[in-house]
Amino acid sequence: AAAAALGLLPLGKTQSPESLLDIAARKVAEKWPFQRVEERFERIPEPVQRRIVYWSFPRSEREICMYSSFNTGAEDPAAAPGGAAA
Repeated sequence: AAAAALGLLPLGKTQSPESLLDIAARKVAEKWPFQRVEERFERIPEPVQRRIVYWSFPRSEREICMYSSFNTGAEDPAAAPGGAAA
């Protein structure tokens, strides 16, 4: 209410703080691949797993395009390591 009174937020709009779960999951996802987290810890509660996976995916359209068009540099997929010939 005080922020709205100062003109920082539109009237009737409030911001809720980010949950501790989201903050922690985002920090974990920034530093470690989910596979490493699964290997390191025996039991991870499902809500925690879901938030880590959520934050593991790129946020910006540019990053999504970059990861979705990943190329190993080999022109023939069968010639690439792990390709159809392997």
